[in-house]
Amino acid sequence: MKVYEFTVRVRYAETDQMGVVYHGNYAQYFEMGRVEWLRNLGVSYKWMEENGVMLPVVALEMNYKKPARYDDLLTVKTILKSQTSVKIEFDYEIYNEEKQLLTTGYSMLVFVDMKTGRPMVPPSYVTEKINPLL
Repeated sequence: MKVYEFTVRVRYAETDQMGVVYHGNYAQYFEMGRVEWLRNLGVSYKWMEENGVMLPVVALEMNYKKPARYDDLLTVKTILKSQTSVKIEFDYEIYNEEKQLLTTGYSMLVFVDMKTGRPMVPPSYVTEKINPLL
């Protein structure tokens, strides 16, 4: 499962005065995709944090192709790009109901030990699930 898709309906509060999704909300859509991608793999952010591991975002890119609007049903596609010694990278694609590509994105996250605040090697319970996908 290198790719995971889920749908989300645009809420009124996520739009700006022009009636389109405010650009900052795409980062939340990407986060939702990432969290659900991991959960579908059997890894939860909550469990990782309870076990001393954080995954902060250190890089984020977004490219807007077409606007999303209030009440649109969006498909967020989260794609594992790579996982190395301390980081994991994802690509994202967001489509509307007409299958039009609206937004693309990329994020890089780093595994961090919550006690030391330093980068760490991903726990084995994560790499055991991710390595077969690469």
